[in-house]
Amino acid sequence: MPTQYDATEFVDTDFQAHKSPYAAAPTAAPGPFRAPTREEVDVKVTEAQQKLAELKRAQEELERERSTLEELRRRQMEFQSGRTEMVQHLTRGLGLLEEAEFAARRDAEQMAKSIGEMRDALAKVQALREEGWTKDNFNVELTRALTTIENARSEWNGARLKYPVLSRPLNGAASDPQPGQTAVSPMADQSFGQLCRLGLALTWPLAAIALTALGVLIFELLRR
Repeated sequence: MPTQYDATEFVDTDFQAHKSPYAAAPTAAPGPFRAPTREEVDVKVTEAQQKLAELKRAQEELERERSTLEELRRRQMEFQSGRTEMVQHLTRGLGLLEEAEFAARRDAEQMAKSIGEMRDALAKVQALREEGWTKDNFNVELTRALTTIENARSEWNGARLKYPVLSRPLNGAASDPQPGQTAVSPMADQSFGQLCRLGLALTWPLAAIALTALGVLIFELLRR
């Protein structure tokens, strides 16, 4: 009975196993290529314009955000620099004012002390009464009174050195002209005619002597 036909019996398996990998593979048939239509190009242009508009709006939004951030940064820098500046100024000002206040309080205390000492010295000088002195205690009371006056003078001179206001003159009028004032001539209010008469009155003796000398000289010349 004949055997059934098997197609694999005629296939060389060793040949297929050693078949070169560089064998050309079958290529697909190229598909059809066509140019875009007018409608497709218009759609692409519209999409590009829309994308550009969106990008422009995004750029404008970023510009506004950048301006806002820059203004915020400027205000922050102004705040920091202003705070530092005012802290420095106020700290220095407080130190100077506290020092000036301390000096003023010290000067006021010294002035109050000087006022008390001057009042005591004035009371002691006013308490001197020479009417109560007798012949027996005259020298002692005189020495005591002179000592009291000398102590009062020392107190007065010390106060004058501390406080220049005590060295002002008693009367407000001053004999010397003030700075910036010019001395006024006593002839400033005289008229021109009065000045001429005054000048003639002052110079006529000299003029008379000169005329007399000139007459003598002419007489001597005529005699010769």
